[in-house]
Amino acid sequence: MATNIIETIGLYKRFDQVTALADINITIKEGEFIAIMGASGSGKTTLMNILTGLDTATEGKVIIDGIDTAQLDEVGRQRFRAERIGLVFQQFHLIPYLTALENIMLAQHYHSVVDEDSAKLVLEQVGLGHRINHRPSQLSGGEQQRVCIARALVNQPPVIFADEPTGNLDEKNEELVLNLLTELNKQGRTIVMVTHNPELTKLTNRTIFLQHGKFLREQIN
Repeated sequence: MATNIIETIGLYKRFDQVTALADINITIKEGEFIAIMGASGSGKTTLMNILTGLDTATEGKVIIDGIDTAQLDEVGRQRFRAERIGLVFQQFHLIPYLTALENIMLAQHYHSVVDEDSAKLVLEQVGLGHRINHRPSQLSGGEQQRVCIARALVNQPPVIFADEPTGNLDEKNEELVLNLLTELNKQGRTIVMVTHNPELTKLTNRTIFLQHGKFLREQIN
């Protein structure tokens, strides 16, 4: 039986008098492909930011790969992000003056050591072995997002978090990126994807619905 790789216990996030998340208790098992859905203001981005260590909870526990990230300081969270998770955003966040290969190697630098061969390997894995020396401005939106996925993969994290990963892509590139995420999941990678598009949830094992900062329900897909 697969073990839990992500668990939140009594998770709250408050901004002054506003409660953005209230008593969120979810579990995600190793190898699952999970979608998180909800209307604007439902708390899904806040939850994603806390799960990835980009923000901290006001109250509760966030256990990822055996680590209670709520107990980490800022330096600890930075190390956690570098070593334990991969991040794919709607906005690509690539360094414009670096090549695709250099953008990948920069992620390695923050993790431990730079290894050009492994950086090339993940670019080949996402179908961009022929574009390693191209800068972001020379790549299509879909290619830039695939560089982002390669960057998320290069340090071999157990979990990949994808926040609206196809939000800026046309239909063809959306399909390419989703096929890539699906294939990574088949290889055993745990993937957590925030999306507003119900069509994308058909690719996932489960969908977790949030409403007004609270867990609403979950759906087996």
